[in-house]
Amino acid sequence: MTVPESTLPTLISPHKRALPLLSLTDLRILETQAAAALPQHTLMSRAGKAAASYLQELITRDTSIEKSKHKVWVVAGPGNNGGDALIVAAELHRAGIAVDLCMPLEVKPDDARWALDTARAAGVAITSTPPASLESYTWLVDGMFGIGLTRPLEGVFAAIARQLSQRTKAKSRRGGVLALDTPSGLDSDTGTVVGEKLDQAGGQNDNVAVHATHTITFIGAKPGLFTAQGRDLAGTVTVAPIGIDSSTRTAVQLNAPALFADFLPPRDFATNKGTFGSLAVVGGDTGMCGAPILASRAALYTGAGKVHVALLGDGAPPYDPPHPELMLHAVDDLPLDKMDALAVGCGMGQRDIATRVMHDVLTLDVPKLFDADALNLISTDPSLAAEVTARGVQGDPCVLTPHPLEAARLLGTDARGVQRDRLAAARALAARFAAVVVLKGTGTVIAAPDGRVAINPTGNAALATGGTGDVLGGIIGALLAQHLPRYEAALAGVYLHGLAADTLSAQGHGPAGLTAGELAPMVRTLLNRLFYPATGG
Repeated sequence: MTVPESTLPTLISPHKRALPLLSLTDLRILETQAAAALPQHTLMSRAGKAAASYLQELITRDTSIEKSKHKVWVVAGPGNNGGDALIVAAELHRAGIAVDLCMPLEVKPDDARWALDTARAAGVAITSTPPASLESYTWLVDGMFGIGLTRPLEGVFAAIARQLSQRTKAKSRRGGVLALDTPSGLDSDTGTVVGEKLDQAGGQNDNVAVHATHTITFIGAKPGLFTAQGRDLAGTVTVAPIGIDSSTRTAVQLNAPALFADFLPPRDFATNKGTFGSLAVVGGDTGMCGAPILASRAALYTGAGKVHVALLGDGAPPYDPPHPELMLHAVDDLPLDKMDALAVGCGMGQRDIATRVMHDVLTLDVPKLFDADALNLISTDPSLAAEVTARGVQGDPCVLTPHPLEAARLLGTDARGVQRDRLAAARALAARFAAVVVLKGTGTVIAAPDGRVAINPTGNAALATGGTGDVLGGIIGALLAQHLPRYEAALAGVYLHGLAADTLSAQGHGPAGLTAGELAPMVRTLLNRLFYPATGG
């Protein structure tokens, strides 16, 4: 669906917005429909003008250098992404900004040929060979290849991608690298580098993609910009709708408060601890009680009315000195069927008692989250896997929170296969186990058995430390105890968990050295600040 140019929306920042994330198939359909309804070259003209306007805005914001001293270098590929780049260069030149354009191979599509004529008529300087150094330019614009690239970058384009990426990695205080639509070499559906094969350690081979500081993406946001390698490669993402309404295509969404805020319970005066539910965190074999304690503390800070810890092992402390509010029990001494939700698996181990407890809890009509050792038991015990699936088929889906290696065990593959297409892996798990799946990692994917999928935009490298997964399990468990539906509890928990890491890092407490235990108090602060502002006086 198209809208008149006079009513085009402004550029959209994905921050806190539940945007649809469009697959390549979605985009091709929308492009075809729009092109049929608009005059020739309209979409390319709009895309190029939007990107040029955005770049001028970035230049204006940069007070470290006078606007007149900015110099922009643009590289155009042989397809329509190159056509967009040509329009960008023409618009910048007309605006009085110094711009040079490199076109290693002449553009081929009709739209791009029109753009080439436009750039030449505007007086843009065009060469076919990149300079040895790009240091004299403040901004570099990547218009080599957009969506739909099927082969790895090669030759001159691979060399240019490395040049552009060096600017980003150097963390220069002036200018940056702006990618048009997607960084060249990035698969917009999966967030992986096109043609990339992960090595045995999970690293990458020599295939390259542009590492940008900013990406302006056209029509709608793409999933690959927010998960896997895409989050690093895309930098700051801005959406230019260019007059096309993509809101009806919502198979995948960007996680945001709009998707879960209405499900959070009201905090009325006439409430009590029973109103906000009882959670039992089940785990903690001998010598491993730290994990369930971390999860339980997080549950307290996320607003559960009562939090119990059901421990499998011996030698556990009688109570938690920093948080005596937690109630510690031997697992067989706590009536788990009386709980409002269960979070199972933290430090659980894989002894026979753990398997027995898993079978026991799967008979209970209580919302259940499975993490860590619980997932490993499910992956190795077909009867447990069948029981999990049966719960979901009966309308009581479990919540599974695997990291990539745990997901691989559950799917009978390897972590490389999971990371190659995180959306597909999360969907496969949700379908196989009729469960809500939280596939952890950069750009955590949340998938429901009914087909709903979201990618989470919050979180950073501060979460790459022991115990943060336990904290996430406690947060989601607390939300389940407060009677949020499974999918919405997962969305809210993942969002708040990541936002806590982002906020603490912005305050100087990360990304290096942030501990898992620091997350929970910030989750409490964010929960109240965003959803329970103080009232009265």
